Amino acid sequence: MSTDNIFYTRLRTLSHKLGKSLNQVEKELGYPRNSLNNYKNHQMPSGVRLMEIADYFKVTPDYLLGKSNSMQIESVNEIFEELSPKQKIEMYDLCKDWLNEVVAS
Repeated sequence: MSTDNIFYTRLRTLSHKLGKSLNQVEKELGYPRNSLNNYKNHQMPSGVRLMEIADYFKVTPDYLLGKSNSMQIESVNEIFEELSPKQKIEMYDLCKDWLNEVVAS
């Protein structure tokens, strides 16, 4: 994907996935009308607004900016909970071994 206008492209794609227009998203975020459309002209959001938009869509700021193709924010606990009991034991052992190596070096 071209980084030419990636923020706006991803913003529109995410809003369409939710079945919402940018104006609906603006309203839900409490932004002035057409404020999200201003990003079409290569303007970039402030850090605060970037975080608000990322939180709204449940994606990373890096995804919105085109620095990453990973959309999801998953905590270690969420990932761990999806593992089978056997996988949890294996992961525990791997982490324990890794920690022992780090402490030893």
